This record gives sequence, structure tokens and C-alpha cells, in this order.
Amino acid sequence: MLRINREIRDRIVAHARRDHPDEACGIVAGPLGSDRPERFVEMANAERSPTFYRFDSLEQLKVWREMDDRDEEPVVIYHSHTATEAYPSRTDISYASEPNAHYVLVSTRDPEAGPDAIEFRSFRILDGEVAEEPVEVVDAY
Repeated sequence: MLRINREIRDRIVAHARRDHPDEACGIVAGPLGSDRPERFVEMANAERSPTFYRFDSLEQLKVWREMDDRDEEPVVIYHSHTATEAYPSRTDISYASEPNAHYVLVSTRDPEAGPDAIEFRSFRILDGEVAEEPVEVVDAY
């Protein structure tokens, strides 16, 4: 189960809506081994595409080094789908390289959806296998 702070969830959704019609992407870092997403890091979609995302390699290197320096890991890796449901594509699955991360997808295909009605789903992806998990949104940890 992904347990995530409401403020962080809302920031992910806001980023996805702001970047629409392109896919948005980023991470939420947390202390090593905690499984607690704490530090929101919005990243640029190097592809600037409505159907694909890719972290800019230099930005990703910088963010991962910063996490190392802070004894953090990527607890959540998120991106948006602009015209389809919030479910990992074959490409998303093939690029999933963090075995401990929660892969969050947000669908912005319904611009009228309220913050609690928007598709916000979390998955574990390991060795090409996708398993959806419940999401618990909390006001504080």
C-alpha cells in the first residue's frame, strides 16, 4: 500500500494538470528504507510529449546524487497519462528500474475531475510484472 500525504498528492495532480497536454513526471523522495514519500521533486519531461515521458539524464543524475547525499531513495516515481487511463503502458513497464518504488500514474484525460475524483493510482513493477496497490491519502504522517 502507498501511504501519501494529501499535500504531496495534490502537488502531483497539479503538476500533471499544468503540463497537460504533455505528460508530467517526477519523484517523491523519502528516507532510505522508510517507504515514506516526503520530498516532492518535479522534473522536466525531456520528451515534451503527450504520449511518452523520459527524465532528462543530467537532471536525473543531479536528483539521484542529491538523494544519495541526503540518505534518501525514490519512494514514488510518478507521471501522467493525458488521454488514457492511469495504468502503466508497455513502455512504462520496460523502463521501471527501481524495485522498491511505488509507480504512480495520474490521468488528466478528464479535465473536469475534482481532486478527489481524478484517477490517481499506484503500482509496484518488478521484473515486468505489474501489481496495483491501494493508495491511502493522509493529512499527516
